Amino acid sequence: MCVKFSMVQAMNTPSCRQRGSKDLWLNAAYELLISEGIDAVKVMPLAKSLNLTRTGFYWFFEDITELHSAMVHRWESQNTGNLVDRCNLDASNICEALFNLMDCWLDPALFDARLDLAIRNWARVDDDLQGRLNDADSRRIEAVVNMFTRHAFSREQADVRGLTVIYTQIGYISMQVEETNEERLARVQHYVELFAGVRPAARDIKNFLNRHQRGGNALRA
Repeated sequence: MCVKFSMVQAMNTPSCRQRGSKDLWLNAAYELLISEGIDAVKVMPLAKSLNLTRTGFYWFFEDITELHSAMVHRWESQNTGNLVDRCNLDASNICEALFNLMDCWLDPALFDARLDLAIRNWARVDDDLQGRLNDADSRRIEAVVNMFTRHAFSREQADVRGLTVIYTQIGYISMQVEETNEERLARVQHYVELFAGVRPAARDIKNFLNRHQRGGNALRA
């Protein structure tokens, strides 16, 4: 059996090549969700896209419902979890804190905007998912609001500024705005100034830019 070998050896055996891996199936499901919507996420199309047998799917998932649950769980961990973590990073001032959060909008590994849009579209036809999406949005808003209150903003000011931050990004996602890396980086410091109400220090701008300046590939919000 595959479990008696190392992971590399196991994945090279004929039976395991026919099964793939859990992450392989999950990644393929994400691609279908993003490109064609939740109705396209079915076992046979997934198997065809991976050039694997349909029975391989059932080695990792009991049924399509379990796959859906795994997809939502990964989205919550990646997008909401990372956003909350960025808000909770130590920062010496509100502009530095906002730059930490803005990392999410430039690094798909931290926050996958295409996936967020796909989840929002899926939630339109799934009441349970809509509830989880509402909870996720509440967690995100609360994290941003708390970030402002930690930097001496009143609760009323923090609420408005936090909502503005989140709603601005949801607008980017919903409109599927495309910008070059250069365009996005040029605007971020001005968004930070707008959200914070103060101009960010040159040091904080430089630190942020140094994290992200790597060519001019197009970014999709």
